[in-house]
Amino acid sequence: MTHTSFEVVTVTLNPAIDQTMTIREFTPGAINRVESVRSAAGGKGVNVAAALADYGVKVAATGFLGRENAALFEELLQRKGITDQFVRTPGQTRTGIKISDPVRSETTDINFPGLAPQPQELATFRECLDGLAAPDGVWIVLAGSVPPGMDPGIYRELIERFRGRGRKVVLDTSGQPLRLALEAAPHIVKPNIHELEALFGRQLLTRDSIVSAAQHFIARGTVLVTVSMGAQGALFVAADEVVTARPPSIKVRSTVGAGDAMVAGLIAGHLHDLPLYDCACIATAFSIHALTRGDFRANAPAAIKAAMREITLTRHRLSPLPSRI
Repeated sequence: MTHTSFEVVTVTLNPAIDQTMTIREFTPGAINRVESVRSAAGGKGVNVAAALADYGVKVAATGFLGRENAALFEELLQRKGITDQFVRTPGQTRTGIKISDPVRSETTDINFPGLAPQPQELATFRECLDGLAAPDGVWIVLAGSVPPGMDPGIYRELIERFRGRGRKVVLDTSGQPLRLALEAAPHIVKPNIHELEALFGRQLLTRDSIVSAAQHFIARGTVLVTVSMGAQGALFVAADEVVTARPPSIKVRSTVGAGDAMVAGLIAGHLHDLPLYDCACIATAFSIHALTRGDFRANAPAAIKAAMREITLTRHRLSPLPSRI
């Protein structure tokens, strides 16, 4: 098959079936009663691909899927029109439990480690990704955790490989894979505030402290650092400006996938060559749509356009950075 029609390729090394349980006023250490439960194909890259596909972007998705329970993913990818390039492995894709509390607007995640791909499966994946990323202009999204037994530096390796070929890479991960991958200067990185604080080992309580932390990576070659901060919105930090996006007061249906939707919105904005101010607006609108609907629908473009009108944006110019370190 040819890969010339893809605008975006998402990589999910460690996908999960998200089993979301709705429990009002969830209380650890007590008896909790489940109000509803549903299972859905998940994983950060899968969620990004789904949001982009609903917006009309041509997407391919790769990574690893356990053969024994791949059907849920296959159904989602087919329904969304996402090209399935996942490498199948023996066994089952992990299940992640999400406890959604609509009263407190909180989600508690219980994540299992996942399957460890074997060397031949990893070689097949690399070959597949090389083919998908061959056409000029393809964006590559590296998202989610790294499976057990896999080199935590794999994202760094992939970023170095594809940046060398002129591809733009978006990174959304955490912990050691994030720390190592940042050394390779992905084009865009989207940590949440807690992940950014973990990198620096301290709280970042002011806008200036967050911007300063983001500039640490921009000085090394990253073009855009987007820091999501929950109900406080997000900061979009580039070399010469920062845009603060604050959402309106909304009724949150579920926080599952809201950060992934923001990543999708960032890419959608860049695919249309929008300036940072407009990229911040559309990315935040993608996230609002995920928060209020719980999932994307066929009318996603119209709903996102409506959400954009409710977002408060402020722009601040930044002093030029010194030469790249």
